[in-house]
Amino acid sequence: MEISRFRLDRLESLLLIIDLQDKLLNAMKYKDAVIKNTNLLLKLAGQTGIPVVVTEQYPQGLGPTVPELKENFPAGTEIIEKMSFTACTLDTRKALFAHNRSKIIVTGSETHVCVYQTVRDLLQAGYTVHLVEDAVCSRFKPNYRSGLDLMKQMGAVTTNAETVFFDILKTSGTPEFKALSPLLK
Repeated sequence: MEISRFRLDRLESLLLIIDLQDKLLNAMKYKDAVIKNTNLLLKLAGQTGIPVVVTEQYPQGLGPTVPELKENFPAGTEIIEKMSFTACTLDTRKALFAHNRSKIIVTGSETHVCVYQTVRDLLQAGYTVHLVEDAVCSRFKPNYRSGLDLMKQMGAVTTNAETVFFDILKTSGTPEFKALSPLLK
């Protein structure tokens, strides 16, 4: 097993947020936890220079990304509209290629639909995917679980927001750690 695929580094990583939009999240039981954990990753990205790409599924019908996340988008965040369930559209692939990052940290909804199809396509394209299981959601728990299981079987690294946080920061005592650590309380 190649252990390096489990290690995150800010210079190799990109945060991909999939379809965390008004009408979708309103149907999710764990939306507050998903928003909280995605915000932790957004703030981490902002402090460490990790690029952020956000997709929105049919925003005319499902609304934009929720304001609780948008207010924490770092400068340069790219928002890409899509109609396909996978977020690996031509526009997204161009954005990923432009940033030249090999490891994609994934959050979003729904776990068993858009997140699943995106992770499958990212893995097939040769990316290492870190799926943040406490920052993805589905309307129904069995769908959430089966989506996670399928992605893990395909080779995604399943992780959580705090693990990503500490792996990117590497050490305490830095100005970044001091600025971000209060977010863990």
